[in-house]
Amino acid sequence: MSKMPVNLCITLALVLTLIFLQNFSIAADTQQHPKPFIVTSVSPITNIVRNIGGTHIHVIGIVPDGIDSHTFELIPSDIKTLQAADIIIVNGLDLELPTLKLAEKVKKTKTPILQLGNRALQEKDWQYDFSFPREHGHPNPHLWLNIQLVMRYAEIIKENLVTLDPANKSGYQENATRYLAKLQKLDQAIFKCVETIPENYRKLVTYHDSFAYFAPRYGMTVIAAVQPADFSEPGPQEVINIIRQIKDTGVPAIFGSEVFPSKVMEQIAREAKVKFIDQLSDDELPAPPHHSFIGMMANNVTIMTEALGGNSTCMRDIDAKNIAF
Repeated sequence: MSKMPVNLCITLALVLTLIFLQNFSIAADTQQHPKPFIVTSVSPITNIVRNIGGTHIHVIGIVPDGIDSHTFELIPSDIKTLQAADIIIVNGLDLELPTLKLAEKVKKTKTPILQLGNRALQEKDWQYDFSFPREHGHPNPHLWLNIQLVMRYAEIIKENLVTLDPANKSGYQENATRYLAKLQKLDQAIFKCVETIPENYRKLVTYHDSFAYFAPRYGMTVIAAVQPADFSEPGPQEVINIIRQIKDTGVPAIFGSEVFPSKVMEQIAREAKVKFIDQLSDDELPAPPHHSFIGMMANNVTIMTEALGGNSTCMRDIDAKNIAF
């Protein structure tokens, strides 16, 4: 067997040493400057944060997709997740009270808790209704179905990520600019869709009152929400009143959600002689390739518009793809 020349051995040794030192430097740098660890709550908030943070952050949403955010129960592993967080981003307006109480007890001292809804909307503009009565003290928290408010969410998230991780300021700003442009286009498309619905049909009857901030933004009216504040089924008199409202307004369809299955809604639809569509979503993202907050909203508006007699082609050009993360 021929021996390797001495010069080649020395060169190879130097190359291997340089590779080792370079990898060691990268590993050390990664340990010194890890990605910010963000903990979020419901899927829409998680997705919005991911689109702003992109590849610069690591995100875990503790409320699984398709789980009722109002009755969600924390599990032991959530404690470790909250303890490790560099920032905790939630919707607020009392949606995640058990999570907030636990987070305050177990989080790192310097870890901020960002309640987006409390920052995006003044208290005087909080909505109270049948599902969220004022006397219970908890406002309707579903701000994210109003795209104008989501644009405020995006700005607030960007500002906080820049504060947390100024080294990636330009990346957060660029992602936010791109995402806000997509939200602006979605907002305009929703207006166009609603305009195609006959004016006397621009009314919503839903099981859970998720559209309290959506409706006034886009020229619609919520005439009834079926689910009471304790998340039970409505009583007989309440059902009778809702049926009467539907008949009086002449609305052609009522809406439910796969997250809130309800035999009562089916009964109401039969007796009022209207269509019952149980495919709207307030916090469950659709299946790929449109697994995004924008995809969820485009799907909602398409379903709603068609059921109420409008034309949903206004949603055809909406880009539901996420910004790379």
